[in-house]
Amino acid sequence: MKTQRNTNNQQPSGMPFGKYQSFLDRNPVWLPDRTWPDKRITKAPRWLSTDLRDGNQSLIEPMDPARKRKMFDLLISLGFKEIEVGFPAASQADFDFCRDLVEDDAIPDDVTISVLTQSRPEIIHRTIDAIDGMPRASVHLYNATSPLFRRVVFHNDKEATLALAVSGAQDVVSYMEKTLPDSTIAGFEYSPEFFVDTESDFALAVCEAVMDVWQPGPDREIILNLPTTVERCTPNVYADQIEYFCRNLTRREYAVISAHNHNDRGTGVATTELALLAGADRVEGCLFGHGERTGNVDLITVALNLFSQGIDPQLKLDDIDSVRRTVEYCTSMDVPARAPYGGDLVYTSFSGSHQDAIKKGFAVRKTAVAAAGGDENAVSWDVPYLPVDPKDVGRSYEAVVRVNSQSGKGGVAYLMSTTRHLDLPRRLQLELSQIIQRHTDRFGGEITAEQLWQIFVDEYLPYTAADGLRPWGKYRLLSTTLSSGDEGEHSDLSAVIREYGPGDEQTDHLISAQGNGPIDAFVTALRSLDIAISVLDYAEHALSEGGDATAAAYVECNVDGQVLWGCGIDPSTMKASFKAIVSAVNRALR
Repeated sequence: MKTQRNTNNQQPSGMPFGKYQSFLDRNPVWLPDRTWPDKRITKAPRWLSTDLRDGNQSLIEPMDPARKRKMFDLLISLGFKEIEVGFPAASQADFDFCRDLVEDDAIPDDVTISVLTQSRPEIIHRTIDAIDGMPRASVHLYNATSPLFRRVVFHNDKEATLALAVSGAQDVVSYMEKTLPDSTIAGFEYSPEFFVDTESDFALAVCEAVMDVWQPGPDREIILNLPTTVERCTPNVYADQIEYFCRNLTRREYAVISAHNHNDRGTGVATTELALLAGADRVEGCLFGHGERTGNVDLITVALNLFSQGIDPQLKLDDIDSVRRTVEYCTSMDVPARAPYGGDLVYTSFSGSHQDAIKKGFAVRKTAVAAAGGDENAVSWDVPYLPVDPKDVGRSYEAVVRVNSQSGKGGVAYLMSTTRHLDLPRRLQLELSQIIQRHTDRFGGEITAEQLWQIFVDEYLPYTAADGLRPWGKYRLLSTTLSSGDEGEHSDLSAVIREYGPGDEQTDHLISAQGNGPIDAFVTALRSLDIAISVLDYAEHALSEGGDATAAAYVECNVDGQVLWGCGIDPSTMKASFKAIVSAVNRALR
């Protein structure tokens, strides 16, 4: 046998790397006696969500008022006590949203609303007008302090940059005192924008000058936000900057040091965690990391990383799928399947050896929990390949692992797409794979494309002919009539539903309802049959082949507490959707 040493014969890339300068050559940071590497995170930081400001401004289509309110309500339900809701002086929509929160009395007394402003008097005044009447509100003032922005963007020297920060702080204080009622608990936050690129001593000097204006004390904190506005260095360098700042800041006991990290280098979470080790008290970011460019730091990941270490994150994240669905609805952006903790596939192992290790881990845990008298919390979580118990975040691990153990037995989604032109939504793929798993558990062997189709028809299309299958299902859609209301503001729908009873009994029901769209109207009409149903997700597409069937629709429904999918195929896209809903109802009652 011969062996070979790896000589690492990599070839030059030919890329123009010489045009880029090392961050530390540009902005040297020297802290040889750093202490943060020996620290441990032992408690959750203060959290601020900027989903409604930084997250919203990065969307292709910013949230409309209804979606912004839904996001706000989600953040409240998760336990956020500090929420940045916008840039009121930048748009009428942001200003109106602030005023709507006040007029609707929508802000809990223990929640602080934050609003962002540049250091210009007219913008500061408009911003403070927006928070008039809120129980707790904080004005977040910022100006860029880095050499690049001083030289290229604003043509300011250090003195002018510092003066701009001071004058802005003075305007905030004077206009707050003039405008806000005594009932408002007012706070102040200052950001030296591009802190990470700013000379450490100058960033400190600017913040000290701003503190001189605000005069923090025992009952008058100041928040100093130190952002990686664009992530440009390794996380350890940022940690050194934070520790240097915290060491040298006067009145440190009255200052809350906040980390606002972006993800340009893909290390936003690590940068945030090291900042907490280095002395930061507070974290600003977005659910699932939405934000400009590559996004803000992902608060879900930071919080559940703490949870995985036995630390209470002080955010209620025990129904991660519900959080994800709301965020996807509000932002019109999908959460990636591999997003930590919340993605569709993050608790899935396709490798057989991984699955075997996980199953053995569950077996050992089951024995340990039994020995502890059945107390799950008395036994530390220690299962291979699973950093947290999926059930703790509202996931069913058993369903997911059974689904994905079939990926090597035929590729369910691939076969459905290539042989039947059905592009199943990801969560429907998982549900169907679990059904296939049960089939192979019972009968063994491989699943052919034709067998897969027959199983799919029997499960989802009760009244579609398939070889060897008989129709089933309590309900069948016979006909529908749909019309639009005045100016198209709603849909009026009537439908005939056939109900199959024992034996040969059949009863036809004429149902009707009005809704804000055809699906909403149909679901409302079904409730007249005492069917408790709501629609959670919907997808449809045209079929390239399939005789008269020209459209397929997939609907995820909650039917009397059961969450499951239905499928409909019909020449009419709308009727295919209605059939999919009936399919879900029949499956729930089956």
